[in-house]
Amino acid sequence: MKITLFGATGATGQHVVEQALAAGHQVTAVVRDPSKLRRAELTVVEADTMDPAAIEPAVSGADAVISALGTRNGRGPTTVCADGASSIMRAMTAAGTRRLVVVSAAGLAKDNDGPLTRVLVKPIVQRMLRNPFADMRRMEELVRAGALDWTIIRPPMLTEGPRGPYRTAVDTGVRGGMRISRANLAHAVLLATPDEKTIGKVLTVAR
Repeated sequence: MKITLFGATGATGQHVVEQALAAGHQVTAVVRDPSKLRRAELTVVEADTMDPAAIEPAVSGADAVISALGTRNGRGPTTVCADGASSIMRAMTAAGTRRLVVVSAAGLAKDNDGPLTRVLVKPIVQRMLRNPFADMRRMEELVRAGALDWTIIRPPMLTEGPRGPYRTAVDTGVRGGMRISRANLAHAVLLATPDEKTIGKVLTVAR
């Protein structure tokens, strides 16, 4: 596949880059600072993600676009995911590129959660991360309302563990799924990207 990746310098994006290249995909990474990515087999484009005209050439001709954008602002107010998705979708529409996969968060919903998680754990997490969750919720709304071939991937708490077994659920949560390694998340993203069965679906992934 020809993949255009946003958020390539982030913790999850780096795993997507490594695994995509290892699988033989052609990867274009759109970044603000090219010096953070030094791979001979990687195409790096310096551009402002929030400028649709600037990123349109990078998404043109791609088989799929992946957004692993996230805030570096901790728990503070942010619109990076929503604004980024809006810009990416406008650029894709102009370029005629249709496949979009975005990384969100399992904490947004309580589907299929056990009583303890639903009543205690999730409400606490949602209060603590209300700003980034509000941003991701808005991102999901924009993606769902768009006309692209989208898939939303929701992981729970992310860890730096190795690749290993993990579970997935479509349009619901993974029962008891509290964590997943970034390596497994990247694997799930790349597995879902060419899978037409995931178009228009929310895919939850967890260990």
